[in-house]
Amino acid sequence: MIAISDNIQLRKDAPSGSIIINRPNRRNALSREIIDSIRQALEDFYQESNVRAIILTGAGNTFCSGTDLEEVRDSAREPNAMEIWHQDASRFQDLIEYMLRYPKPIIAAVNGWVVGSGVALMLAADVVIASESAQLVMPESKLGLNAGLTAPLIAFRTGTGLATDLLITGRALSAARGLETGLFHEIVNDELVWARAQELAIDCAQGAAHSHLLTKQLLNETVGEQLFMQLSIGSANTASARTTEAAIEGINAFLEKRRPEWAHSG
Repeated sequence: MIAISDNIQLRKDAPSGSIIINRPNRRNALSREIIDSIRQALEDFYQESNVRAIILTGAGNTFCSGTDLEEVRDSAREPNAMEIWHQDASRFQDLIEYMLRYPKPIIAAVNGWVVGSGVALMLAADVVIASESAQLVMPESKLGLNAGLTAPLIAFRTGTGLATDLLITGRALSAARGLETGLFHEIVNDELVWARAQELAIDCAQGAAHSHLLTKQLLNETVGEQLFMQLSIGSANTASARTTEAAIEGINAFLEKRRPEWAHSG
C-alpha cells in the first residue's frame, strides 16, 4: 500500500491499480486535496503498462459522502468566495471528464453509502460493483444546493426519470433498487466488493487496450455527445447555487445537525 497523500492510498495488484479514498473520519468526503490526488493517481497509473484497469473505492463503510461541506462553508468567509466555488466546481468537472476520457476501464467498488457528488464520481466509472449494504442518496435539495455535475451523469446512465426522482425527493436508493435501475451493475457480499472488482480487472486485461479506448470514446463522447456540454452547464450551476441564502442555511443546518429553516416567497 502506498499513500500519495494523507487521504489517498494506492495499491497495485496487476492487472489492477486501486485508488482508495482513506478519510473514514469524514466518511470519505471530497476535499480539494482528495480530488487533486485522485487525478494524480489516475495519471500515475496511466504510465503503468501492466495496470490494465483501475479500481476506485473507499475506506471503511462509505464509498464517498460527497462534497466536503466544511470547505464550502469556510470559503464563504473569503472575499473571493464566488471565484473559489467556481474553481472548486471546475476542479471536480475536470476530474469527471478525465475519468470519462481515461483510456483504461475504471471499476467503482462501492463499499457502502455513496452520497451527492460521490455519485458523480461513481458514475464516471465504467462499471459499478456494489456491496449488499450500499445505499445511494442525492441530498442536495435538502441542503439548498444543486447537483449540477451528478444530474447529467444519472440521466446519461439511466434516464431523466430516475434522475428527477432522486434529485427532487432526496430519498435513499437501496442496493437492490440501484441494481434494478442500472446505477449498479452487480451486487456482492460486503466483504467481496474489492475482490469482485479485481476479477473484473482480470477480465478487462484479456481485451486489447486500444479496444477499450475506442469503446469509451464511442459511448461517452459519441453516444453521449451532449454530456460534456451538460457537465459544463452543471458546473456553473453548482457554483452559483452555493452563493444563495438557501445554500448558506442548508449547509449550516447540516453541520450544526439541525433542520434547515427555509425562507419562503409568495
